[in-house]
Amino acid sequence: METEARPVILIVDDVPENLSVLTALLRPDYRVLAASSGADALRVAAGNIRPDLILLDIMMPEMTGYTVLGRLREEPATRDIPVVFLTALADAGDEEYGLRLGAADYITKPIKPAVVLARVRSQLEAKKARDWLRDQNAALEAEVARRMRENDLTQLVVIRALAHLAETRDPETGNHILRTQGYVHQLALHLREHPRFAETLTDRYIDLLTRSAPLHDIGKVGIPDHILLKPGPLNAQEWEIMKTHAKLGSDAIERTQQDIDTPLEFLTLAREIAHWHHERWDGSGYPDGLAGDAIPVSARIMALADVFDALISPRIYKAPMSFDAAREIIAEGRGTHFDPDIADAFLNDFDTFRGIAQRYQDQDEPPAAASAAPNTG
Repeated sequence: METEARPVILIVDDVPENLSVLTALLRPDYRVLAASSGADALRVAAGNIRPDLILLDIMMPEMTGYTVLGRLREEPATRDIPVVFLTALADAGDEEYGLRLGAADYITKPIKPAVVLARVRSQLEAKKARDWLRDQNAALEAEVARRMRENDLTQLVVIRALAHLAETRDPETGNHILRTQGYVHQLALHLREHPRFAETLTDRYIDLLTRSAPLHDIGKVGIPDHILLKPGPLNAQEWEIMKTHAKLGSDAIERTQQDIDTPLEFLTLAREIAHWHHERWDGSGYPDGLAGDAIPVSARIMALADVFDALISPRIYKAPMSFDAAREIIAEGRGTHFDPDIADAFLNDFDTFRGIAQRYQDQDEPPAAASAAPNTG
């Protein structure tokens, strides 16, 4: 058991006497492997027993030590094994050349036992320190990755919990957050190559946008039940109260941001979406009457996703609209209600959005394609 734990040293020399001398010198303290050629050295170094250190002669026939070192550095399995050159070459230029190639040290022949043992011990201690540091870094990276996954999952769970909290006030929305999240993600993927959106819709932005989307109607928790659940059209006064849900939601998210020291990007997008997803391209929306590019991209994408899902979903005051009828309304709203390029992305890949709606269809909901137009009277 003790023998197996000893460091392994590979000696490479084409002179048998040199191999014998070095083996005898090192064997009391180390496990020694021997190779009499460069080809043998490469084979042994890549074998099941990986050397901790290689003592490598330079002047060998067929393959010099320089070539062997180059081959070792090319292979991931052997590139980190420290190599000490053993050579009769005494020129300083030869030593510098070997060190430039990546040798860890340089011992001239004839060897001095004390020098060899000291250099070997020094290199093995340095390797042990490097290995320890590498293992510590690997462990640290693994822990950081684990915590990032945990934080990511916690964030997603909290978002979903808040979204479901809003749904408890409006139980007929069912899988609305899953559907709209899917629409938003798909729209962003379609638009990221568009010249108008390429700079904004990075992979990072799309990820944050997708996870923030479920919070778009969080402000509805502040709307009274007699308005939110009214089984019919809202009167003018009630409609004004209903419209406040956009600002209620963004204000709640803003207060959350103020409670933490480090701003969170996804909350910034969530606030944009909550506040402005009812704005219209022509400026006729609410709460601020923004128009065109003044409306954040996140809110423009959410606006179309939210309207489409509202059209095809049943509500307490209406029946679901058919997919084809909903598509026509989106087309009619191009350039007035919706950013025209976002509307085009939706219309050009309508089957994908229909598929998302069907995948997350509420269990008790009739298929939208077979439904009548909404009853708004």
